[in-house]
Amino acid sequence: MKTTILASGSKGNSTFVEVDNHRFLIDLGVSCRYIEKKLKEINIEPKSIKNILITHTHNDHICGLPSFYKKYQPTIYILPSMLKDLKLILGDFKYEFFSESNIIDETLIEIIKTSHDKEESIGFLINNKLVYITDTGYINKKYFNLIKNKEIYILESNHDVEMLLNGKYYYHLKQRILSDKGHLSNKVASQYLSKLIGEQTKYIILVHLSEENNTEERVLETLLSHIDKNNVEKIIVAEQYDRTELVEV
Repeated sequence: MKTTILASGSKGNSTFVEVDNHRFLIDLGVSCRYIEKKLKEINIEPKSIKNILITHTHNDHICGLPSFYKKYQPTIYILPSMLKDLKLILGDFKYEFFSESNIIDETLIEIIKTSHDKEESIGFLINNKLVYITDTGYINKKYFNLIKNKEIYILESNHDVEMLLNGKYYYHLKQRILSDKGHLSNKVASQYLSKLIGEQTKYIILVHLSEENNTEERVLETLLSHIDKNNVEKIIVAEQYDRTELVEV
């Protein structure tokens, strides 16, 4: 399994995953041209992307779909509640509905329901190795046993609470971000990871950082106050327009 974060943040998100010969994207919230460029940097032809998994239909996760779909015609995997939003931007398109557990081109995709200010949002456990969770106010404890001790964690670490509260956002936006339907703070993300990582864990990739209310330094400082960095091979912090290194397990 290989993965790299192609873009991460409030201006657009997309992640590449390869399992054996199955190549797919999680979300596509940046331009087709950008995705093509970043895929070619790792010697991946965009036409080899056969599937796109959608976590939710906020613009920063889907706005690049129309141009990419028109050009390459991948199958888009969604929840039924997402169909109306996507038809507005795509018209008729090839899609499949997720169930709780899915086999897509011999890749096991298990659904993790998240809590965000959309009707439904989801994360994934991929081939029992990669946990992918962003855009959520919390992680339901019922998933802890399912997602413990995996090899790769891609987890949101959106904001530093002090920076958010002292920042320039309007009060209602601060309350939204801090709510159970908002985003994970550095502290909460780190607390979750301290409970989830195990002997098999090799990579932690922290994503969806706020440009206004976070810094890479604060993300790392908070995480390392909760876990021993020697317990993982590498910790990576994703940026908005700079692809992370390609990691493999």
